[in-house]
Amino acid sequence: MMPADNHTFFAPMTYILTGIPGTKESHVWISILLCLMYVVALFGNSLLLFIIVTERSRHEPMYLFVSMLAAADLLLSTTAVPKMLAVFWFRAGEISFAACLTQMFFIHVSFIAESAIILAMAFDRYVAICDPLRYTMILTKSVIEKMGLAVVTRSFCIIFPLIFLVKMKFCGTNLPPHTYCEHLAIARLACEDITVSIWYGLAVAIFVIGLDTVLIAVSYGLILRAVFLLPSKDARLKALHTCSSHLCVILMFYTPAFFPIFAHQFGHIIPGYILSLLTNLYVLIPPMLNPIVYGLKTNEILKRVINVFLNSQSQCV
Repeated sequence: MMPADNHTFFAPMTYILTGIPGTKESHVWISILLCLMYVVALFGNSLLLFIIVTERSRHEPMYLFVSMLAAADLLLSTTAVPKMLAVFWFRAGEISFAACLTQMFFIHVSFIAESAIILAMAFDRYVAICDPLRYTMILTKSVIEKMGLAVVTRSFCIIFPLIFLVKMKFCGTNLPPHTYCEHLAIARLACEDITVSIWYGLAVAIFVIGLDTVLIAVSYGLILRAVFLLPSKDARLKALHTCSSHLCVILMFYTPAFFPIFAHQFGHIIPGYILSLLTNLYVLIPPMLNPIVYGLKTNEILKRVINVFLNSQSQCV
C-alpha cells in the first residue's frame, strides 16, 4: 500500500489491480465466464489461423484479412485476459509500472488495428461487389502486405503517445479499480491535470474509430447501391450473403467498443463497476465471436473445420 498522505508524490513501482469494484461476491462466476470466453477465443482464432496458413487455396484477399483479424483478436485477448483471471482467482493483482505500460500499449494497439482491419475488409467487399472484374488486379498480395504494414504503423503511431501521457506524478493510491491496465483508469490515479489524456482519448475515438466507421458506412452505401442495381433477385441475395459475415463482425466490434470509449469520458457520472464491465466486454466479445461467425458463415472454412475434426477422430480410432 502507498503512503496515505495525499500530498506525497511518487512514481509507483507497482500497481495493484483490484478487479471489478462492487462485485467481489460474484468474482468467481465472472471469472468462470471470462475463462470460458477466452478459451473459445483462443481455440477459435488459432484454428482459423491454422486453416488459412496451411492451405494455399485460402491465400485469397478475404482470407488474408480474416487471418489478420484473428491475429489481432489473439493479441487483444491474450494481453488482457490471463491477468484478469490471475486477479480473480489468485488475488494476484500486482503488476509493475513497466508491465502495466506494456499491457496498456498492446491492448490499445490491437484494438486500433482491429478497427483498421475491419475497414480494409469493407474495402475488400466493396471491390468484390462493385468492381469484380478487377478484384485480383486491385487486391494483389503486394497491396495486401502494404495494407497490413499500414495497419500496424497507424496503430503504433496513434497509441505510442499514451505511454508519455501516463508518465505523471501520482499520489495517494496505486489501486486502479480495474482488471487490466487501461489508459484513463491509470491516468485518473495521477495528482496532475489529466485533461490532455481525456481529450487525446476522445480525439482517438472520434477521428480514428469514428472515421473508420464513417468510411465503412460509405463503402456499404456504395455496395448496397451496386447490389440493388443487379438484374436478378438471386444475384442480389448472393451479393448480400458475401457481406453478411463482415457485417456481423462490424456490429460485434463497434457495439461493445463505443460504450467504454465514451463512458470513460464521463466516468464521474457512471458507476465504476459498469465501466469495468464495459471495458472487459470489448477485449473478449469480438475475439470470441469473430471466428464463430466466419466459421459458420463461410462454407469453405466450415468444411475445413469439419475435416480437421473428422481427421483427428479417425486418427484417434
